[in-house]
Amino acid sequence: MSLTLNDVEKIAKLSRLTLNDTEKAATLDKLNAVFNLVEKMQSVNTDGVEPMSHPHEVALRLRDDVVTESDRAEQYQAVAPDVRQRLYIVPQVIED
Repeated sequence: MSLTLNDVEKIAKLSRLTLNDTEKAATLDKLNAVFNLVEKMQSVNTDGVEPMSHPHEVALRLRDDVVTESDRAEQYQAVAPDVRQRLYIVPQVIED
């Protein structure tokens, strides 16, 4: 897949970017390079290759799940204008 300057102009408009001619040409080159790389990657035969969660065989060092802080919700919420059932109540800003 190859983009054109017209495509870059459309993308810039949708992104609300203002690009001069030099920037448009540079962006076109960079985007086409990305698409070329994706095409190369898609052409690689991956039959029989299992997905990996990490490129290296490493084990995660996990720590014990221990509570290290006390519950201060009441103290934090004391200054809030409106709290119900430990939830902050805020005015509605989006109309139905």
